[in-house]
Amino acid sequence: MNLRQRPLATRRRETGYPPPPPRPSEVYNIIPIHDLLLTDHPSLRYPEVRAVAAALRLVDDLRKPPFVQWMPDMDLMDWVGHFFGFQADNVRNQREHLVLHLANSQMRLTPPPPSPDALYPAVVHNFRKQLLKNYTSWCSYLGRRSSLWLSHRNDTAGLRRELMYIALYLLIWGEAANLRFMPECLCYIFHHMAMELNHIVEDDIDKDTGRPFLPSISGQNAFLKCVVMPIYQTIKVEVESSRNGSAPHSAWRNYDDLNEYFWSRRCFYSLKWPIDPSSTYFASTDKSLRVGKTGFVEQRSFWNVFRSFDRLWVGLILFLQAMIIVAWPETDYPWQALEKRDVQVELLTIFITWSGLRFWQAILDAGTQYSLVSRETKLLGLRMVLKGLVALTWTIVFGVFYGQIWIQKNSDGNWSGEANRKIFVFLETALVFIIPELLALALFVLPWIRILIEELDWSVIYVFTWWFHTRIFVGRGVREGLVNNIKYALFWAVVLISKICFSYFLQISPLVGPTKALLKARNITYQWHEFFGNTNRLSVILIWAPVIIIYFMDIQIWYSIFSAFVGGAIGLFSHLGEIRNIGQLRLRFQFFASAMQFNLMPEEQMSTTKATMVRKLRDAIHRLKLRYGLGQPFKKIESSQVEATRFALIWNEIIITMREEDLISDQDFELLELPPNCWNIRVIRWPCALLCNELLLALSQASELADFPDRFLWSRICANEYRRCAVIEAYDSIKYLITLIIKEETEEKSIVMKLLYVIEETIGREELTRDYKMTVLPQIHAKLISLVELLMSLSKDISEIVNVLQALYELAVREFPKLKKPIAILRQEGLAPRDPGTDAGFLFENAIELPDDDEDSIFYRHLRRLHTILTSRDKMQNVPSNLEARRRIAFFSNSLFMNMPRAPYVEKMMAFSVLTPYYDEEVLFGKESLRSENEDGISTLFYLQRIYEDEWRNFLERMRRDGMEDENELWTSRVRDLRQWASYRGQTLSRTVRGMMYYYRALKMLSFLDLASEMDIRIGSQDIASHLSLRHYGSAGNGRLNSVQTPPTPQNRNLNRAASGVSLLFKGNEHGIALMKFTYVITCQVYGEQKAKKESKADEIFNLLKNNEALRVAYVDEVHLGREEVEYYSVLVKYDQQLQREVEIYRVQLPGPIKLGEGKPENQNHAIIFTRGDAVQTIDMNQDNYFEEALKMRNLLEEFKKFYGIRRPTILGVRENIFTGSVSSLAWFMSAQEMSFVTLGQRVLANPLKVRMHYGHPDVFDRFWFLTRGGLSKASRLINISEDIFAGFNCTLRGGNVTHHEYIQVGKGRDVGLNQISMFEAKVASGNGEQVLSRDVYRLGHRLDFFRMLSVFYSTIGYYFNSLLLVLTVYAFLWGRLYLALSGVEKAVKDRSNDIKSLQVILNQQFVVQLGLFTALPMVVENSLEHGFLPAVWDFITMQLQLASFFFTFSMGTRTHFFGRTILHGGAKYRATGRGFVVQHKSFAENYRLYARSHFVKAIELGVILIVYASQSPLAKSTFVYILMTISSWFLVVSWIMSPFIFNPSGFDWLKTVYDYEDFMRWIWNGGGMLNKADQSWETWWHEEQDHLRTTGLWGKLLEIILDLRFFFFQYGVVYHLKIVGGDTSIAVYLLSWIYMVVAIGIYIIIAYARDKYAAKKHMYYRLVQLIVILVMALLITILLKFTKFNFVDLVKSFLAFIPTGWGLISIALVLRPFLQSTIVWETLVSLARLYDMLFGIIVMAPMALLSWLPGFQEMQTRVLFNEAFSRGLQISMILAGKKSS
Repeated sequence: MNLRQRPLATRRRETGYPPPPPRPSEVYNIIPIHDLLLTDHPSLRYPEVRAVAAALRLVDDLRKPPFVQWMPDMDLMDWVGHFFGFQADNVRNQREHLVLHLANSQMRLTPPPPSPDALYPAVVHNFRKQLLKNYTSWCSYLGRRSSLWLSHRNDTAGLRRELMYIALYLLIWGEAANLRFMPECLCYIFHHMAMELNHIVEDDIDKDTGRPFLPSISGQNAFLKCVVMPIYQTIKVEVESSRNGSAPHSAWRNYDDLNEYFWSRRCFYSLKWPIDPSSTYFASTDKSLRVGKTGFVEQRSFWNVFRSFDRLWVGLILFLQAMIIVAWPETDYPWQALEKRDVQVELLTIFITWSGLRFWQAILDAGTQYSLVSRETKLLGLRMVLKGLVALTWTIVFGVFYGQIWIQKNSDGNWSGEANRKIFVFLETALVFIIPELLALALFVLPWIRILIEELDWSVIYVFTWWFHTRIFVGRGVREGLVNNIKYALFWAVVLISKICFSYFLQISPLVGPTKALLKARNITYQWHEFFGNTNRLSVILIWAPVIIIYFMDIQIWYSIFSAFVGGAIGLFSHLGEIRNIGQLRLRFQFFASAMQFNLMPEEQMSTTKATMVRKLRDAIHRLKLRYGLGQPFKKIESSQVEATRFALIWNEIIITMREEDLISDQDFELLELPPNCWNIRVIRWPCALLCNELLLALSQASELADFPDRFLWSRICANEYRRCAVIEAYDSIKYLITLIIKEETEEKSIVMKLLYVIEETIGREELTRDYKMTVLPQIHAKLISLVELLMSLSKDISEIVNVLQALYELAVREFPKLKKPIAILRQEGLAPRDPGTDAGFLFENAIELPDDDEDSIFYRHLRRLHTILTSRDKMQNVPSNLEARRRIAFFSNSLFMNMPRAPYVEKMMAFSVLTPYYDEEVLFGKESLRSENEDGISTLFYLQRIYEDEWRNFLERMRRDGMEDENELWTSRVRDLRQWASYRGQTLSRTVRGMMYYYRALKMLSFLDLASEMDIRIGSQDIASHLSLRHYGSAGNGRLNSVQTPPTPQNRNLNRAASGVSLLFKGNEHGIALMKFTYVITCQVYGEQKAKKESKADEIFNLLKNNEALRVAYVDEVHLGREEVEYYSVLVKYDQQLQREVEIYRVQLPGPIKLGEGKPENQNHAIIFTRGDAVQTIDMNQDNYFEEALKMRNLLEEFKKFYGIRRPTILGVRENIFTGSVSSLAWFMSAQEMSFVTLGQRVLANPLKVRMHYGHPDVFDRFWFLTRGGLSKASRLINISEDIFAGFNCTLRGGNVTHHEYIQVGKGRDVGLNQISMFEAKVASGNGEQVLSRDVYRLGHRLDFFRMLSVFYSTIGYYFNSLLLVLTVYAFLWGRLYLALSGVEKAVKDRSNDIKSLQVILNQQFVVQLGLFTALPMVVENSLEHGFLPAVWDFITMQLQLASFFFTFSMGTRTHFFGRTILHGGAKYRATGRGFVVQHKSFAENYRLYARSHFVKAIELGVILIVYASQSPLAKSTFVYILMTISSWFLVVSWIMSPFIFNPSGFDWLKTVYDYEDFMRWIWNGGGMLNKADQSWETWWHEEQDHLRTTGLWGKLLEIILDLRFFFFQYGVVYHLKIVGGDTSIAVYLLSWIYMVVAIGIYIIIAYARDKYAAKKHMYYRLVQLIVILVMALLITILLKFTKFNFVDLVKSFLAFIPTGWGLISIALVLRPFLQSTIVWETLVSLARLYDMLFGIIVMAPMALLSWLPGFQEMQTRVLFNEAFSRGLQISMILAGKKSS
């Protein structure tokens, strides 16, 4: 039976199709606002909710909307909605939104308002200011008067007016759909509608009609149809004109362009109000007349890197020039050179260069932004021209003045006074030139003045700043405070000084000598035709090229080094990694209890919310005490039963969730839990894992110190808190136990009680060691163990128990006292039976009464604990045994000693939502997908069982406890449990939902603890202790409890635990406040379609809704009205617990399909209207959360109230934990790399650099700040493909503040296979390539100060750009060496000079490339900080042994290829990486398709260069020198070729290699066609691989052709070295060599023609043609060998020369494809390209085949790939062989 209420999502309203059923009136989302009086809902117990609802009902005296029947239950929201034509469900949605927010805000007031039943005006006032701050800033910027008519009186009318403005904005925003990405467009709409609202409220008369004023738009859905749809249609038309992103960005308007139109006053007279559809803004006008790009034009060019960060590149170029000038005299130290006047004057040339660079910048600006100039923006065009002219003028002036200096000096013969005067004239001119820079420096030192100037919207300021930059709405007042300025300036000063010193002393200075020698060298005998006869300038350029490239990129390395150390230091001072393992937690656990109380429990309410200095100081001192163990705070907890119990409840709940997740076993649970305080025990009952062997140690101390006084012995025992507690707990437990099992009113009972009294009295007098023999204690201990074991045994033998009790009695009375007393005295003292006839042997026989198993299972639970305390001999360092559980406990406990805000009461915390975009990913693994096997016979479940072996055992244990008798039940009655267990170990939606719903569970528990009285907690803990039902660890998501009636036999007595601890004590209203403070919205875009198709994913999403009360699902519903007419709706659904079905809450109509831009941000945007609260946490579908971390969420939200620098945060960055690191070594590398970025990297970016952005989820956003400023991300097609980071860019440019907090973490999954990782890297690199073009990056580069600009560059696109430069260094180095070797320059220099200094200089370049290793430094530093130095070093060594360097080098190739290609040609696209497990072997053909162009071809090119160089270079004759010079390059080649096979399961399996070869050949020769996909046909793949060349611009094509010309150099260089040439260096040799190419292509054409014509039917003819060709070739070679100097070596060299030429021709032809495709040449070209790909494939496969054939490599490769999994007990070699153990 289908439980969902709504019909199928995609449906037609036509004849035969009934309309959707009416929605029940009582359906609500969180608060039943429709029924405030009758509904018994927990949230309605708060007067604040009723106060807000009542304030909205004050509409009686307002003019009612016409044409609408006004109902008595309507309110202000309805009033605004009816007047302006908003949708009914939009009104309902925003009503709840507003009520919930204002109620929460009023609940947070401290002190509370005098009348809680009335809405406090300050709450409304503050919210109105917060919500409309962007609007008021916009009005001020445009010089327009705001439409807000506000009264300064706090009367009802003023309050209502503010509520009206709030309601109007929320209703506009709630229905704006895609317009929400255009915040200033919403400001424009609000501006006019608010003005109309004012006229209505003021009862104005319409001048045109003479009737009461009415809005210009009204009626049903009028706002959607008249306002939203015209603008939406414009966006849609522009997106369509982008041709799915393939059109240049400059040819169409994106979201930013359409929004930035509202940054100028022209929008008022162009668009008008009501909106004029004939405006040139709209797409309805002709494109030639339409408004073009606004604010910025995205032009695809490498020069964008220079344009956006021109200050950086100008600085580097000027420093390079200065260093070369200073180094040229070759003094020992630079300051010696600077003493020379010549050098000083030469340094003045930097001003000529500087002004020249300014001129170039002006040219670039004009060349890229010219299309912004129009009749309305003439001043912009004027400024572009003037900037170019002024820069050119400066260049000429500096050139003239500089020339005059040298003319004067040369005429005077020395530095005369006149020459010096001309120098001063130059310097005075330069001073004028740098006045803007000096001004910027002054404003950097006084940042508040700059902020004030930028935020003032005065016309006079605009006039003064017009020259420097365009006036825009964003990027104003973004500077930081002076303290932050100093911090990040110091950081960059150290980085830049280190870089300059390194560059000068190790790069530039050593090259000067060889350069001079090379320039002076004359009469060099060239070994080819040299076009530039007597000069060696080209050689000098080639030697300097790699040095210059490294000079420009090595700041990235210095940045990595210093950010690692700074990040490590900040982490150290933040107290990260102080508790790294359970052993360290054990030492601080008693302080941990106090720290939990201090941080997680709210302090007593203060009269004010502001933290006074006294409170801050008191909190700081308390933290200090906790952190360093000063004082004994646990004594306080011990004395307060309530605090101890509260701590126990929280700790136990954490341990319970870990048991539910199967991280720990039942035994681990019992060892870790803090049991309720029973049995009259006087101390805190610490977990058994902490008490472990302490009792035995205390016994041994007692025996050793038997002769010492009591006080000394007890002080030694008390030195260890756990030992003290173990002794007292053991004594109290034994006392309670013995008195419990002996019947009341028996003589034995009185004897025992008397005996205990005597011992306690002796202890009280401190005379125990004097009166009793401590040496007897071990015997008593042994008997007590026997007693406990007898009580725990299955069949209880009363006589045995009696015997043990009698033996204990004898020991206690006879042996234990030092003074033996006669029986008479014992009787007199009540320590022996009064009846002389009663023998001691009959004692206890009739006095034993054991508890009933069924009635007192808790008794046995405590008995088991006592047994553990009595018998434990080890330190229990491995409890819990699961590594993840240990990591989580260690992190949580460590975090409580870090600085975090104090937690408020749940009622007073900020409300928040979690938003997860979901499309069509896995929700819950299906039964078949778990057991279906891959080609090696391995199923996903089998793989998971081996990786998570201990968790699988725990799962089976839990299932057996729940009644499972046979494991086969897992595939029948318990299959859902099995699917959940597997899904919670993958990257599934169900895992994410379970994690996020911990927030709800935590808030319910915390709200109970906040409000519970001392009696509630004390009695409640006893209730928990006596609760006999078993815990069912199933529904973790909603905390529901089920009890399973299982007989408590001794085998399962360990299962008799309290049902979820705290949830048993709930009073029923906890979920009400939790729902008011938290809601979770998953935006399942296609849920409607999934329901219509009855997909299993829809059922699983429905189950998630059913099991999670706080979960909501938003989706887009398509309603087909008729022929091709479709309506789209944003729909929100929940599962109604009372109706027991899915119900639709809201249905808001959209103007059309939501996906106009990038999919994920559009998906988020449609659902954001259903989120609630002050904050929203963005969570991806591959994330997880932990219950213990959810407890700290209210602490984190308090960060929004603190100032970080001069601003409060708008994004709270949250630390991530990568949970996929254990799957394979690749996953480990990725995890380690990612971990260092999300911890140390982001820590440094946030502080001190102040440029942390939003790098993806799980950051927490200030919701209202962002919803009024464009949303949580940007969505323009292609340019915003990395949508997340643009939220950070937008935040920074609009004056936000991003912080980073590491006391809380969220789990995150990462890609685990090489192909997945590469696709992810490709996606991110392409996204960075698009960022280079974006206006956001340009504005950050120009609006931030110099040092923050550096930080932005090197932490975003600079990282990718410098990776590209690093690879270009290798290219420049190798091509330069090849030129020197083939031209003969290297031989000539070597023969003439014995000075090997030049060689050392060249080797320095290699050394710098090796410096790339330092980029791994952050990983090592972060590991050292969190896990210790030695484990970090060991991890690093292990990584290297597992060939991590291969992986990182390969990844660098991926980044370089896709970043470079995107900047040059575009072609960025979303790549779905998939999130599965890497257990499947990838075929060679698949790897070739992925990596041929990005890695293999480039590696082969470099390999050919290295081989040619080895054969021709005189330096290479020395093997050592050759290896030293080229080892980095060879490593690059090998890693780029071999990595896809090293990290491919069964990569070196011989049989698979053979199959792969056959599959590759099939793929190569399969012809293309319409129906063939790229994975089926080489031709289809080949055409797709060149797609980027079809959409690239003219400059892209030109640059591609220029780069491809390098392949012709091989032929030019090598032909002169053939023996057949005989040393001839004329140009004719090269020209004649082309005959070889013509002949080779001719032969290929002949054979291809013969194959096509004869191969099928006249096969003999085809063979005959082949034979003739072979004979002719053989004859030709024989003639050449006989009559010329030709030899076989020439044949090999010819291959190395001419094969690259062919590839170069093909590459150029691909660029010219539009011209060649229709000619006869194209078919030949395609078939030649096929041959080349086959050749490349064979070259790449050859080493793989060799390693596959050699024995042992397969096992070694498996070990390398799965070593991390090995350490967790995984025998992958067996798995990959498919040998499942039974």
